[in-house]
Amino acid sequence: MDKVFKALADQTRRYLLDRLHERGGQTLGELCERLAMTRQSATQHLAVLEAANLVSVVRQGREKLHYLNPVPLHEVQERWIDKFERPRLRALGAVKRQAEDAMAERPTYSYVIYIESTPEKVWHALTDADLTAAYWGHSNVSDWQPGSAWEHRRTDGSGIADVVGTVVESVPPERLVTTWAAPGSEPAGGPSRVTFAIEPYEEIVRLTVTHENLADEAEREEAAGGWAAVLSNLKSLLETGSPLPREPWLVGR
Repeated sequence: MDKVFKALADQTRRYLLDRLHERGGQTLGELCERLAMTRQSATQHLAVLEAANLVSVVRQGREKLHYLNPVPLHEVQERWIDKFERPRLRALGAVKRQAEDAMAERPTYSYVIYIESTPEKVWHALTDADLTAAYWGHSNVSDWQPGSAWEHRRTDGSGIADVVGTVVESVPPERLVTTWAAPGSEPAGGPSRVTFAIEPYEEIVRLTVTHENLADEAEREEAAGGWAAVLSNLKSLLETGSPLPREPWLVGR
């Protein structure tokens, strides 16, 4: 049971289980297509899931097909969940699903990148005005306290902010959540929301950026291109000391 809880404690491994729940019999390559990670990293995660008996593997020729094994999860349910009142749990689950379905109507984009650095340095690079100007082309300005305002300002000396928002959560050096909107705008569905999750991963850092409540698929595509460029530039700055040569980027709002 310890191996099961260890396996489920990791966000990426939970994501892999979700994908296998959607469709069993996926190859390593198919699973990697949904994650911005190397085959080696995905293989390591799958090995942990296999050790916990949460994933089973069937060989088909030269390929390995991966399937979700729900038995250990059922054992967890029998041991702890079934002791509680099932009708109440079902009602709470229904409320949760309705809320999630409402949120799912607006697109979300998520990107995972691995950086040879420390959580403290990654946090500093995300919140320091001078460093963000170096690799982002805009300065992120705030005191980064929950409830405080923040601005994504141009670096041309004009002081103009192209994105403004509020700091929702700030837990250095682990988690930062902010809202995003154009100055003076009141989006019909509310502002979008960006979550930076910074986690140690062996000797390096895994940074997961999730951009939620985007207006439509066009804005999601804009965010996808913007975040890929910004985070690659951040990785280059932290690992080599120099950002990649490129034009300033502004990701979708």
